[in-house]
Amino acid sequence: MRKIKFPLIVSDYDGTLLRSDSTVSEETKEKIHEYIQAGGRFAVCSGRLLKSVYNEVEKLNLTGIVGAFQGAVIGDISSKQVLFEGHIPPQGAARICRKCEELGLHTHIYDVENFYTNMSDEKLRDYEKLCGVKGILIDGELLSERILRTDMKVQKILVLVDEWEKETVYQTLNQAFGEEFYVTYSAAFLVEITNKNFSKASALEYIAKYYNVPLEQTVAVGDNYNDTPMIARAGLGIAVGNADERLKEVADVIFDYTNDENAIGKIIDKYGFYGVNE
Repeated sequence: MRKIKFPLIVSDYDGTLLRSDSTVSEETKEKIHEYIQAGGRFAVCSGRLLKSVYNEVEKLNLTGIVGAFQGAVIGDISSKQVLFEGHIPPQGAARICRKCEELGLHTHIYDVENFYTNMSDEKLRDYEKLCGVKGILIDGELLSERILRTDMKVQKILVLVDEWEKETVYQTLNQAFGEEFYVTYSAAFLVEITNKNFSKASALEYIAKYYNVPLEQTVAVGDNYNDTPMIARAGLGIAVGNADERLKEVADVIFDYTNDENAIGKIIDKYGFYGVNE
């Protein structure tokens, strides 16, 4: 059996572990399980809602814990127990939603179990298909009003945009809320806001502590701007070949292969294990 080099690898899901055709290659699946069987720990940390992350990692026959909502929630795959959650206070979440409503944006709000939307359109249907979770349409009431009326603990606020407007929407929301909240983007059509105290970096710290692995012995892998905190915090931060340029600027390694070229499997082989001559 091969000897483990880095005992914990934490991977983003969409655009990193998942290929463009919404599958994970058999090569990568085999490498993940070879690594786990040798004693390594492999975890997924995603911007997706927890229910969607569970659905995806169960397809890979993974156990252990995962990060969701940009790291604001940590859950146990087997028991479905929420181990940790960090939310946006209701007053703050309502302020963010009011701004999105003023701008006429397609907006989602998330609690631990569900997400709620202010629009039903093709963007929503595409998003639901991607996540494998149906949204709850709020009709006759603004999302900002719903938050205050129910005193909702909001894990994340997401805006669905067209690719051409992503940067403008991101800059607008970041200027309005960036000092108080964590504003990021995770795809060409997603701008997201969470509690500033929680990110994929805080999730990496939690996962490493849970598995008793020093941070300097962790590997984190990602492809988009929302992965930046985790990549910067890990002992070895890796951007896959298809990564956003902003992420590449902070990565220790810009990997030669993309998500469609089974980057995670190759990263496990190169960094998860010691080489023959090491």
